[in-house]
Amino acid sequence: MDFWRSKKQDAVDAEPVEAAGTQSGKADSRSTALAVRPIPEDALVLIPLRNAVLFPGVISPITIGRASSVAAANEAARNNLKVGFLLQRDPQANDVGPGDLHRVGTAGKMVRYAAQPGGANHLIVQGERRFRVVEFLEGWPFLVASVAWIPEVTGSGTDIEARFLQLKSQAAEAIQLLPNAPDELAEVVQAVALPAQLADMVANLLDITNEEKQDVLETIELGARLDKVLAFLAKRVEVLRISKEIGDKTRQQFDSRQREHVLREQMRQIQKELGDEEDSAAEIEELKKAIEAAGFPEETLKYVKKEFKRLARMGEQSGESSMLRTWLEWMTELPWVPAPQKEIDLREARAILDEDHHGLEKIKRRILEYLAVRKLNPEGKSPILCFVGPPGVGKTSLGQSIARATGRKFQRIALGGTHDEAEIRGHRRTYIGAMPGNIIAAIKRAGSRAGVLMLDEVDKLGAGGFHGDPSSALLEVLDPEQNAKFRDNYLGVDFDLSRVMFIATANQLDTIPGPLRDRMEIVNLVGYTEGEKLEIARKYLVRRQLEANGLADRQVSIADSALTSLIQDYTREAGVRSLERQIGAVMRNAAMKIAEGAPAPIQVEAADLHGILGARKFESEVALRVATPGVATGLAWTPVGGDILFVEASKVPGKGKLILTGQLGDVMKESAQAALTVTKEMLKDSFESWDVHVHVPAGATPKDGPSAGVAMTLALVSLFAGKPIRSDVAMTGEISLRGLVLPIGGLKEKSLAALRAGIRTVMIPRRNEKDLEDIPADARAKLEFVLLDRVEDAVRTAIG
Repeated sequence: MDFWRSKKQDAVDAEPVEAAGTQSGKADSRSTALAVRPIPEDALVLIPLRNAVLFPGVISPITIGRASSVAAANEAARNNLKVGFLLQRDPQANDVGPGDLHRVGTAGKMVRYAAQPGGANHLIVQGERRFRVVEFLEGWPFLVASVAWIPEVTGSGTDIEARFLQLKSQAAEAIQLLPNAPDELAEVVQAVALPAQLADMVANLLDITNEEKQDVLETIELGARLDKVLAFLAKRVEVLRISKEIGDKTRQQFDSRQREHVLREQMRQIQKELGDEEDSAAEIEELKKAIEAAGFPEETLKYVKKEFKRLARMGEQSGESSMLRTWLEWMTELPWVPAPQKEIDLREARAILDEDHHGLEKIKRRILEYLAVRKLNPEGKSPILCFVGPPGVGKTSLGQSIARATGRKFQRIALGGTHDEAEIRGHRRTYIGAMPGNIIAAIKRAGSRAGVLMLDEVDKLGAGGFHGDPSSALLEVLDPEQNAKFRDNYLGVDFDLSRVMFIATANQLDTIPGPLRDRMEIVNLVGYTEGEKLEIARKYLVRRQLEANGLADRQVSIADSALTSLIQDYTREAGVRSLERQIGAVMRNAAMKIAEGAPAPIQVEAADLHGILGARKFESEVALRVATPGVATGLAWTPVGGDILFVEASKVPGKGKLILTGQLGDVMKESAQAALTVTKEMLKDSFESWDVHVHVPAGATPKDGPSAGVAMTLALVSLFAGKPIRSDVAMTGEISLRGLVLPIGGLKEKSLAALRAGIRTVMIPRRNEKDLEDIPADARAKLEFVLLDRVEDAVRTAIG
């Protein structure tokens, strides 16, 4: 029972003495003919073994065929002699002599001997004890040697006991790992009571080389023998354990594949009965026609055809077929062939822009220049426009107007919160649920690769992480030098984006990464004046809300006074989004009245707004807030437009400390320090007996920026001079310690904010005089601008 070896023992020598019937008679006659003289008592008949080692206590089958081995077996059988079994050093040698054999072997008896026709004889031998060859003897037609018996060391003690138990444990584990081991084998191993016997039994059964077995056989000291067997067995157990794991996994995979094959075959038969196979063939044919008509570039066509052939070969049963079919459908539905474009008519484009948008003359002029270049050079690389401005100023609608003016399809991609590069470049097809990126998806929706593609809220892209950086992925999209060969991960081929007209929008530039901002031309949309808002409400917002609420022009009308009140008292913004919501609320109120049976038309006046919208949400606080000394009105820039802020200064008896509150940033804190120093110099007073407290409401809003120096200085001068600042004056500008007024940014936004707040005089740095032309003419007409060189100019204007 060779349960640790995969191969059977090769031809050796000897077979049982119990040869019955005719076989016994043949053996006797053969031995009589060969025997010349008797074997000495201290000698053994030897049978060389090619590929086996016999151990004491082991019963083993052996096949012999050499004439000398057959003669030795016959002699032993005739005289009931023990036989010595020695391992050959070279298993390929046929004629062996004393120098070809190991010197230590096992003596045993033949328990069965069966001669077969053709020269092969089968023995079953039982090993009994070890011996060592002392001298080879001559005079026999087979090998004979005088031997010295090697006594078996029984051994005792804790070391031997521990090794003995460990060997039993490992042998039991090996038997459990064997796939076809008989149940009785474990019982036989556990029943062995002697360590030496167990060591020989396990060594005989192990799948190790004959040289390694011979080494165990020649190891007489019991502890060393047990250690060697334990080492061989441990290695074999590890191999069996790994083989079992591999076999289990292979079996599971095979069972799974077999089950899948059976199910798919059943499905195929069901589809055949239902006639679905014909539908599948028709779909494949349609897909083939779509590939031929798609107009792929040459390289792309080769790749698509290759994938189509794979799909046709694998059939519906393959798990990859649905993924491959989806990919081919995407490829055939994309616009690969450039569609003829409508010629750009600048007059029509100007009329469309004027129809859709009121004001924004500089923006319209830049858009018309952009369209003129596209008209003169359709194949040229036009810049990427980025509209930057607060919410509600018409950035998205400008993109729609450009599409309408050029006769192109318009698609919008919302980039706010995008944090995964795959949303731009797509997922690889190896992923489950893989899809193209938003760029390719928008091209497919547009049905043209020469449409207008708006990248909305590009300033709100998510930060890069382990999903990749979406802003970096956009660099390839927005670079005219690269986007002619844009590669979406899902498509796996180049797609030409050079004909797409990209337009981006943003609320602020600070959060747009520098490399991405560098690829775009920035067009600023600042905000609208009250007059512009009134015109926009008349032309667009009222009509839009009438349609949204199911009303006709003859049913409801809103007076200009009511629109003006909505602009001044219920909204305060750079754009018109909140204004449209308030107009919608007025229209819903009118719709409810009409639905309840009120006679039309309904005229909405300014006095009606309180009953519809409630109390006014905004009012001019300037006159009230600056009625006391130490309060100045400043102007600030915010991402949603300009705004006014108040700088309040107060003094209490103390030791000359400066206290700053209102969540001021580092820049504003430094401006306050500079303002206090300039004030001390101007009034020739150190204020050592006073603590000065400067506060900028509202305290919950963080504030910072380099344009509050003039307002802080005037608040301090007003406080210590005891004179209030004029209520209709607002100011902006930074100061130096020498009292110079330094230039600022965002003048247009700040000026419009002053106008909305009821300010009539705005003090600005003289070096910002060049920026006045950016302010709408009607706003400039309503505001008086005072140009400042030094802070004393501001004091004379605001305080006197």
